[in-house]
Amino acid sequence: MRTNKVSYKKLERVVKGFANHRRLQILGLLKRESELSVDEITEKLNIGYMNASDHIRKLAIAGLVLKRNDGNSVRHKITDRAATILEFCKKLE
Repeated sequence: MRTNKVSYKKLERVVKGFANHRRLQILGLLKRESELSVDEITEKLNIGYMNASDHIRKLAIAGLVLKRNDGNSVRHKITDRAATILEFCKKLE
């Protein structure tokens, strides 16, 4: 029974990770244009830096975004799980 509870908690973290229109928008952008910095994401989506950074942090915690250091910037790309979630969300539209 404990194992089931742990699985549900992990699933909850993933669902909360993408349960926001802005985070879904960020995932969609990263699917189209991988390896973007926070600056590039804010520019393309016309949102504030701190707002974008916080959303990306939550996506990373949920395992939906990977971060890679590239000199002075950090590049972001979606995981396979995030790509699957985007396909699922398209079916819900």
